[in-house]
Amino acid sequence: MSELRTERLLLREWRESDLGPWAAMNADPEVRAHFPEVLTPERSAASVARFQADLAHRGWGWWALEVRATGEFIGMTGLDPVDAEMPFTGVEAGWRLARSSWGHGYATEAGEAALAFGFSTLALPEILAVTTATNLPSQAVMRRLGMTRDPADDFDDPDVADGPLRRNVLYRISAGEWAAVRQR
Repeated sequence: MSELRTERLLLREWRESDLGPWAAMNADPEVRAHFPEVLTPERSAASVARFQADLAHRGWGWWALEVRATGEFIGMTGLDPVDAEMPFTGVEAGWRLARSSWGHGYATEAGEAALAFGFSTLALPEILAVTTATNLPSQAVMRRLGMTRDPADDFDDPDVADGPLRRNVLYRISAGEWAAVRQR
């Protein structure tokens, strides 16, 4: 399994000690504001089991996110193949952080590490990012990463009931665009 390091963060394999903070994050209505529901501890644990299996199988996926200076678990970030029922294909980047970690630039820093891994190690031609149309903070991270949105690619999530969370936006960045962003 690949472990990624940035100046302040460690993207690593999941540990048993991550389960409690991860479940608390997923039970926080503000952290889950752009998802259909909060998660039970059992569903949070099941998600970690899937993340661990994917990391073991592929060597990449949704990594646990830790602050290097303190060892504090603050969420997850990484890359994952797009779900089959979506109206597009590819690999998506994503992040979810504990509320106490918002506003420190961690999502952008972790996202940069995930994109760098995707383009340099996996040689992906393009990486996507998806969020609800109402999730402006996550869209701001996508723009800071150099990703762009074509409103023609926006879509209704087939797994979400009608309402404000159904409409989603799709951001993209190609390997060439990523290289140009890194040159700046």
